[in-house]
Amino acid sequence: MELFKIKHDIPFMRYGRVTTTISLVTFILAILALSFKGLNFGLDFTGGLQVEVGYNQPANVEAVRKVLEEQKIPDFSVQNFGSVKEVLIRVPMKAETNDVKLSEVILAKLREQDPSVVLRSVEFVGPQVGKELFESGGLAMLLVVAGIMAYLAARFEWRFALAAIIANMHDIVIILGMFAFFQWEFTLSVLAGVLAILGYSVNESVVVFDRVRENFHKMRNVSVPDMIDNAITTTMSRTVITHFMTQMMVLAMFFFGGEALHNFALALTIGIIFGIYSSVLVASPIVLWLGVSREDLMSVRKENAEIDNLP
Repeated sequence: MELFKIKHDIPFMRYGRVTTTISLVTFILAILALSFKGLNFGLDFTGGLQVEVGYNQPANVEAVRKVLEEQKIPDFSVQNFGSVKEVLIRVPMKAETNDVKLSEVILAKLREQDPSVVLRSVEFVGPQVGKELFESGGLAMLLVVAGIMAYLAARFEWRFALAAIIANMHDIVIILGMFAFFQWEFTLSVLAGVLAILGYSVNESVVVFDRVRENFHKMRNVSVPDMIDNAITTTMSRTVITHFMTQMMVLAMFFFGGEALHNFALALTIGIIFGIYSSVLVASPIVLWLGVSREDLMSVRKENAEIDNLP
């Protein structure tokens, strides 16, 4: 299925230096944000107390904050959760606030202010659990990266594997850099979004690389940059359809999924936007600069010749 068909190939590789320079600058800015600001880890990683309360009418968030300030509770956060009648209170792990009885104190003070308040849930995450989650998340990301590299190296050739993983890590670092720069809360759901983008982004690279490999066998008297331009141009309709439909679902989670899915959808949105950019305008120029040639892929064709000739 094609939404549209472009008659003439777009010379993407002609602007390869410009697009990769933009990516490099963005990548460096993301690294600087991570270095100087760092990620704003949620309670999933840092440990702490999370209390969800409900009201019969729209909650006065500022009044809730005032109650917590009067109790001299440090570094708390208060926000609506799901609806204007639900309030989520988060208190990070501190030496003076690591007692689960703190939730009872908070609820008692809130009921003095408004007797209709109802306790929805209380969650307490210890620091050791948060540390284990952080380490497990980092290990999961490394395993995903290693798996992607192995898959691409086996399916294509090492130049394609290296280009794709550079493009993928470019996407991940930019997502993390934006979360660091704007100090958006980084939780387990956001980590899940980052891992999802790793797989999602590499899928786009695989589609383009498949067409590049096909062109190496079909377009005998055409230069390598022109073959790559043709591969990107002929897959653009598929790219637009796929990413548009995916983004529509992500936007539904972003606007209607509530606070729990907000940052998850935000991470996916950033990843989708930069995933398109990196797969087309970062991975492909890198493959070209690494010196890929027809001979590099003809060996793959030779090894699989018997399989390809089967009915």
